[in-house]
Amino acid sequence: MSVIYLLISASIVIAIVFFIAFITAVKSGQFDDDYTPSVRMLFDDELKTKPKQIKTTPEKQV
Repeated sequence: MSVIYLLISASIVIAIVFFIAFITAVKSGQFDDDYTPSVRMLFDDELKTKPKQIKTTPEKQV
């Protein structure tokens, strides 16, 4: 039973270390995207959706 307490406490410590590393990376600007906004205008036409076309089915002949 003491092994479970040891593993739970070790996993909590590791999770806290990864959380602190994530927070410091976010604060230092590691995940800021400086490239995409400058290139977005080049691909702006591809992002527009095409107007929907009404599909008509041929009528059945009796």
